[in-house]
Amino acid sequence: MMKNNDTHNLAYLNSFRYHLQVEKGLSKNSIDSYLSDLKDMLGYVDRQIESITDKQVIDYFISLQQLGLENSSIARKRSSLKALVKFLEEEEIELSLDFSQIPTIKYSQKLPDVLSVREMLKLLNSIDLTTALGARNKAMLELMYASGLRISEIIELTMHDLIWEEKLVRVMGKGSKQRLVPVAEESLHYIRKYYDYDRSLLLKEQQCAYIFLNRFGGKLSRMGIWKVLDKQVKLAGLKKHVSPHTMRHSFATHLLEAGANLRVVQLLLGHSSINTTQIYTNIDTRFIIKEHKLYHPRG
Repeated sequence: MMKNNDTHNLAYLNSFRYHLQVEKGLSKNSIDSYLSDLKDMLGYVDRQIESITDKQVIDYFISLQQLGLENSSIARKRSSLKALVKFLEEEEIELSLDFSQIPTIKYSQKLPDVLSVREMLKLLNSIDLTTALGARNKAMLELMYASGLRISEIIELTMHDLIWEEKLVRVMGKGSKQRLVPVAEESLHYIRKYYDYDRSLLLKEQQCAYIFLNRFGGKLSRMGIWKVLDKQVKLAGLKKHVSPHTMRHSFATHLLEAGANLRVVQLLLGHSSINTTQIYTNIDTRFIIKEHKLYHPRG
């Protein structure tokens, strides 16, 4: 069901669409790009256009940056908003937003490295599956990319955290906040293979509840994951600096650039702050799973 804010804002967006098409003569693709950027921002802020504040827009751009979106993409979204604000001001619509207070996006600003989809698949497809350690590495890196887990969350996963029937993983994030995250179908295949067969070879008849084990059958360490990833990046011939957090940033970036809902991506990542906590309360799990499957490259 469409909310009142959505109905209200849609009227302005339809007028803006007409303006871009008839008065500016823009192509359909350009118009669709403008409107997609604006709908994403409006969905995040969830306010009527006239009442949106500078701080809410800045918080939105900061959220995109924290999720690893390229500065060029954020700058495009800022440009779309600027065009809308200019149009509304020309239409003498009174706004709370003073666009001059929105900082420009610096293209030179250093963001964490993000792998392209092609680079990510090259990395994942280069792993040797003929050994138990290789199968573990494949399952672990596939899960990191499929679900955007932090390195600390990967380490602490236990046998009871995988919900096979629903294709979900239960994650205990920062502040002991639990969340359920979908696992992409193809990635789940490699996790199941490792879990059902190769993990027992590493376990060597020991008792250990953690999923990802070291060569001695104990819990894998942070340094162990760093070493695995560093070695695999070199074997794949990638020239970028890739850390465990790069996997997480790439997960978020690929979803966002494919058109996934920003709120859902934040929830999948387990982000929580004063500005974002409230937006999570009414999101249906089935919708999250649908968004993940629709927009993730492994979906």
